[in-house]
Amino acid sequence: MDAEQQRAAVLEAAEKLFYGKGIQAVGMDEIRTAAGVSLKAIYKLFPSKDALVAQVLTIRDRRWTDGLHKYVDKARTPEAKILAVFDWLEEMFADNDFRGCSFINSYGELGATSPTVADAAQHNKACYQDELSALVADAGLPDRVAVQIGLLTEGALTTAAILGPDGVVDGAREAAAVLIGAQR
Repeated sequence: MDAEQQRAAVLEAAEKLFYGKGIQAVGMDEIRTAAGVSLKAIYKLFPSKDALVAQVLTIRDRRWTDGLHKYVDKARTPEAKILAVFDWLEEMFADNDFRGCSFINSYGELGATSPTVADAAQHNKACYQDELSALVADAGLPDRVAVQIGLLTEGALTTAAILGPDGVVDGAREAAAVLIGAQR
C-alpha cells in the first residue's frame, strides 16, 4: 500500500469508527487494525489523533454539502429547493448506519475541550445556515425562515438519531411548508 492508499484506508476506517462509536471511544490501535496500516505509518500521515479528527470532519463537511446540493440542485422552483432539504434528510435517515449528525455528535462529545472539533462543527453549521439563507432569499422569503428551516432540520436530525426516523422527515417537511405558506 502506498502512502495515498494508506491515507485513504486510515480516513475511511477513522470516519466509520468515529461516527459509529464516538471519537473518544476509538483508539488509534483500533483504527490501525481496521485500516490495515501500521501505527508508525498512521502517525507519519497524521501527527496526532486531533489532526486525524480534523481531516475526518473536513471530509464529512464536504459530504454534507455535496448531499445537500444533490437534492437542491434538482428542484425546479425556489420553494421546492427549500423543501428538497428534507428529501436529503430522508436519504440520510434511510441509511442503516445513521447515527445522527457527525457535527452535533462530535461537538457534544468534545466541543468544550477540543477547539478543532468546535471549529469544525461551528463551520459546518454556519455554512449550512448560509446555504439555507441563500435558498430562502431566492424564494423571496424573509431570512427568519432560513433560521426556522434550520431549526426544523437540526431537530429532525437529532430526533431521528435518538427515536428513529419514522415520520420525522414528513413532520418537519410539513412544518416547513406551513412556514413558507405563511409568508405568502
